[in-house]
Amino acid sequence: MSDKHNDSYECEKGYCKPCKPHVSIGKIITKVPVVLAELNVQLNINETITFPEPVLEIKDIKKRVALTQCRLLLPTKKLFLKGFVRKNIQYASPSNEIEMSTDTTVASDLHSFTVDIPFDTVLEIKDFLSMPVMPKNNKREEFDFAVSQSLPSGFPEKDELLSSDLSQYHQESSQFYNELPYCELLSSKIIEWDEALDRQPLPGSSPFNEGYFTQVEEKMVLDICLKVLQDQQIRVASASNDDC
Repeated sequence: MSDKHNDSYECEKGYCKPCKPHVSIGKIITKVPVVLAELNVQLNINETITFPEPVLEIKDIKKRVALTQCRLLLPTKKLFLKGFVRKNIQYASPSNEIEMSTDTTVASDLHSFTVDIPFDTVLEIKDFLSMPVMPKNNKREEFDFAVSQSLPSGFPEKDELLSSDLSQYHQESSQFYNELPYCELLSSKIIEWDEALDRQPLPGSSPFNEGYFTQVEEKMVLDICLKVLQDQQIRVASASNDDC
C-alpha cells in the first residue's frame, strides 16, 4: 500500500500527521507583548459589612478578585490599581417562627449575600524587567507669511506696513499613537478576619450561647501577582526551517 493510502487510512482512524510550518529565515522584526514588570502587590483592607437581616452564623464565603483599572502612567513609574473583591457569603438566619426554637434548639434558614469590597492603590515600579517605550509627544506649530500693505493717510507716502496677514492661519501638527501598557492578573491570595460588631442574644426561648448580628468588621490582607506588558517591536533571528 502506498504512503498516500497509509496517510488517508491513518486520518480516517482519527490520527493525522502534523504539517511542516513555514518559517521566515533570517533577521525578522516582529511586534509582540514584552513583559515590563512582574509584581507582587499587598493591600490591606478594612471594611464593615451590613447584612440585610439577622445572622446566626456564617457558613461559607466564596471570594473572587477583579481588577477594574491597572494603568502604568508613562513617562512616570507609577502604577494605578483599582478593583474589588467579590464576596458571596452564605449564612444562617434565625427563623421568624419563634415557636420552632426551644431551650436546646434554634431554627434557621440558609441565605446568601453578595458584596463587593473595593480597593484602590498607587505604587511605583522601581526596577523594570524591560524598559517601556516612552510615548512621543504630539506637536503643533504655527507659521505665517509676510505681507506688505499700504498705510493710511498720516504716514509717509513711500512707507508700507510690513507684518503677517491676520486674516490667515497656518499650522503644522503631528500626532503619535503610542502603545499603552496593560496588565495580566496571574494570581491572588486573601487572608481575612471577620468579627461581629453588634452580636446580641436571641429573644425568647433559645440556648444561652446563641445570638445574632447584622454587622461584621472585616480585616483583609490581599496579595496580587500581576504582569505589566507593552506591545513592542523586537528583532528575532531564524537560521533554518527544520522541523522541531
